[in-house]
Amino acid sequence: MSANSGIMTEDIPETESVEITNLAASGSGSGEIRKLNLGRTWSINSIVSKSGVGSSNSVHELLECPVCANSMYPPIHQCPNGHTLCSNCKARVHNHCPTCRHELGNIRCLALEKVAESLELPCRYQNLGCPDIFPYYGKLKHEQLCRCRPYSCPYAGAECLVTGDVESILNHLKDDHKVDMHDGCTFNHRYVKSNPHEVENATWMLTVFNCFGQHFCLHFEAFLLGIAPVYMAFLRFMGEDEEAKGYGYSLEVGGNGRKLIWQGVPRSIRDGHRKVRDSHDGLIIHRKMALFFSGGNRQELKLRVTGRIWKEQ
Repeated sequence: MSANSGIMTEDIPETESVEITNLAASGSGSGEIRKLNLGRTWSINSIVSKSGVGSSNSVHELLECPVCANSMYPPIHQCPNGHTLCSNCKARVHNHCPTCRHELGNIRCLALEKVAESLELPCRYQNLGCPDIFPYYGKLKHEQLCRCRPYSCPYAGAECLVTGDVESILNHLKDDHKVDMHDGCTFNHRYVKSNPHEVENATWMLTVFNCFGQHFCLHFEAFLLGIAPVYMAFLRFMGEDEEAKGYGYSLEVGGNGRKLIWQGVPRSIRDGHRKVRDSHDGLIIHRKMALFFSGGNRQELKLRVTGRIWKEQ
């Protein structure tokens, strides 16, 4: 046993299980001393604390829920035999320990919660470029907003679960979804549909533009707004929301001497496609107006959407 920066470290043989005397909270709120057999073989080389000493993987493994494999946060539950699990999984296992099948009760592993307070760990997206270290209990909140976390595929025509950085998402859109890729900051989008009275609640077209060294997704689709069929076009930015606010765009559609113009700010692809669509943040064309723009006998939909992207000063 040795002391370093006020932290005691000890190597424990891997064949030995560890017993910790823990002040566990009972269901009645009163405290009782319990001896915990954590039921795992582990070795502590060092513990990260606010003094900056590095963390061992073994300690982090103790804080991993054996049911869902996610990190555990208070309240951390335990059975009378010392097996731990997270609060979310307690209900899933019907209040019985998944290791020994003993009834769980309302015992908290306060010792393990205290150990967690001393840890400082890297962001889970460290391999994607996040360099920061966080206290254990602040790590989860950071990861929910980390700029390095992967993006979800912006293709809305299917429930695509692919995630990745911008470059990998671009390759995925091109190779797997066969999305058209264009260079330039202006566009001229034409859509023709022989039977405009069929309005599927689905995406009709996605086009990606490379502009100012960034990438933008132009969506054009039909859906029901209440009971009214509408067409909608909007732009999303392949990056963070703060960066998206540095750009603007306009969309224009018309015919028969009439014109509709929309001007706005592209939304980040961090905002899901449905969230943007349901907020009506884009150019919306009601079907009657769209057919009027199409001219003729109104039996065929012919829409031309033009627009441009610019960088705000």
